[in-house]
Amino acid sequence: MSDTVSLQTITDFAEQLAREAGELIRRERDENTLRTDYKAQSELVTHADVMADKFITGAIRERFPDHRILSEETMPDLSQAEQLDTPLWIVDPIDGTVNYAYGHPQVAVSIAYAEQGRVRAGIVHAPFSDETFRGTEGEGATLNGKAIRHSDAQAPRDALFATGFPYTKDHLEPLVARLDAMIRQCRDLRRIGSAALDICWVACGRLDIYYENVSPWDFAAGRLIALEAGATAGHFGSVPEGYPADLYGRDILISAPAIWAPVREILRKASGYD
Repeated sequence: MSDTVSLQTITDFAEQLAREAGELIRRERDENTLRTDYKAQSELVTHADVMADKFITGAIRERFPDHRILSEETMPDLSQAEQLDTPLWIVDPIDGTVNYAYGHPQVAVSIAYAEQGRVRAGIVHAPFSDETFRGTEGEGATLNGKAIRHSDAQAPRDALFATGFPYTKDHLEPLVARLDAMIRQCRDLRRIGSAALDICWVACGRLDIYYENVSPWDFAAGRLIALEAGATAGHFGSVPEGYPADLYGRDILISAPAIWAPVREILRKASGYD
């Protein structure tokens, strides 16, 4: 552990930041006029995204000045995930920004901590439902302090799955093919609008399956939480050689263990990988 700080202390610090950032974004939406803009011409961003990002990353820099930070709004350089020499924090100040802008409650602050490309601590805090998912490597996963576990689903046909779609709509054909295959062979779809919460809901059994193409800040914390809750996490496509699997978000698949392999085959076939 870097700087002789325990993993428990790291997780406690991340939880404190996530809770304080959650209060900031809740207050900003409830009490002030919501200010929105777009990045990359299509992706919605709010003033609260930037405020919360600056608050979290500023606190991390003050406490751990030698650590690196990968954050969606202020430090989105994905090459950070490939530099394994120093600890890395992965931050999404508001996962579910469209939900946030529309007044939906499925919004989360996601903070993960990684060493040598391996995520070792993760917090996903949902301020509007006051739910805090927490995972520490080797210590299990909790929701508001109580242990959680995956659903133990046994067959895809009995499984509830979640996925998401990109802001840009230029290459939807592969996603639609996967959705068609999954909806035909699983129980039903839920479209929640927050990847971090989708994954945490797999961790606590509210969902059985999650798959998508996402960025590290969307899934890093949730993935560890799901693993600590006994779920299986991996990819239905290939991971580039040398890239940390914990931080590679293309073709990600997380599910109850018994259905992971058959669902992977469904998605591979629909993607034309086999």
